[in-house]
Amino acid sequence: MLWDDFINSYWRDWRTGDRSKDKDKLQDQEWLAAWLEQHSLRAELPVKPKQLEQLQQLRSLLREAVQKLVKGCPLDRDLLERMNGYMLMGPVIRQVAWNADGKAEISFLPQRSDWEQVMAEIASSFAAALAEKETSRFRICENPDCLWVYYDDTRNRSKRYCDDKLCGNLMKVRRFRARKKADMEENF
Repeated sequence: MLWDDFINSYWRDWRTGDRSKDKDKLQDQEWLAAWLEQHSLRAELPVKPKQLEQLQQLRSLLREAVQKLVKGCPLDRDLLERMNGYMLMGPVIRQVAWNADGKAEISFLPQRSDWEQVMAEIASSFAAALAEKETSRFRICENPDCLWVYYDDTRNRSKRYCDDKLCGNLMKVRRFRARKKADMEENF
């Protein structure tokens, strides 16, 4: 999904928690080019400092929204109005088209190819998730060194980590080692 991929553009060293290794991928032009292509978005590179600042502000706004949802708090009007402000920057034309299954769907044709349009698409993606998905399934990885945002699409809604094989296993090993250490200290 566009919105969570964008929020997760701030990379943390999920294994060691070494904050000196954190990277803001929005500052990496190669990553940005690949990300734009992956999501079929177009904008001029390199991103200018003012646009980078706006992208970072949007990312912070969306992360704040997810944090509120994870805590079970409703989103306030100010936050939604700020998202609407981003969406206003990206005009689109709506068009009816047939999808691969032969069903009619509405497609949105962006009218510009710039960073404002990209930010509007990101905000729109998040707004669509708010409207169409269960907000109680928005999650933040429980690995304190990771904190990636994801949508829990498991049947029993019990997903705790962004990736069970990576963060999930790492946290399992950490808990095991902590228990072993506590047992050894108890025996001395």
